[in-house]
Amino acid sequence: MTYTVNCSIILTELPLLERPAAAKAAGYDAVEFWWPFSEAVPGGDEVDAFVNAVQDAGVQLTGLNFFAGDMPGGDRGLVSWIGREDEFADNIEVVVGIGERLGTKAFNALYGNRIPGADPKAQDDLAVKNLAAAGRAVAKIGGVVLLEPVSGMDTYPLKTADDALAIIERVKNEEGVDNVKLLADFYHLAVNNDDVSAVIADHAAEFGHIQIADAPGRGEPGTGELPLATWIAEAKAGGYAGVIGLEYKPTQADAFAWTRA
Repeated sequence: MTYTVNCSIILTELPLLERPAAAKAAGYDAVEFWWPFSEAVPGGDEVDAFVNAVQDAGVQLTGLNFFAGDMPGGDRGLVSWIGREDEFADNIEVVVGIGERLGTKAFNALYGNRIPGADPKAQDDLAVKNLAAAGRAVAKIGGVVLLEPVSGMDTYPLKTADDALAIIERVKNEEGVDNVKLLADFYHLAVNNDDVSAVIADHAAEFGHIQIADAPGRGEPGTGELPLATWIAEAKAGGYAGVIGLEYKPTQADAFAWTRA
């Protein structure tokens, strides 16, 4: 289980519920998803259909995002969104339920954009409490919460590993919750001009998850200029023992041809 296929960005030519089986047919035993529903609390039938699609495909769901709002509209999470605290809290229960049914252990909580007129400190204070609540909830099923620096949105405040690690440290020190971990997406870090090799050297053993795409373009490995194979090797040598999330936009019909090259 070296790779896990992010079925929210790969295999998008297929209906969502057909993607786990397509990943299995392509030779992969693990998948991950962004939040696969339009609402924070979907109907039970929707949840059952998703769970059944993963189980019927015979793949492991290694990762799942918390509800992040209207992603196509530019939202990037509810963790720091003042006024949507109850919505995030309700979503935690659904996420944990899915994780328990599917044996999922990693849950990505997108931080959220800065809100016009809102005090950034108040947003960060709320984020610490929300991340702690999520951490306590997923700990009951042996899980971790992932916190991710993201590129492409000026209003998203976590752009470097240090940005995310500072919040993670606050959650630990202020709330006593230590299962919030860095999601090291090498594409996002590189595009945001972080020193990826230095991040790996300093924190690889602490990574909660790694995701990859090449840059420029966010295509599959080999379509850009990033030394992804080197970074993966460095992370493994530094103590990272998890799977590698494939979170790229395929540039050809066979999304996985590069793995056979």
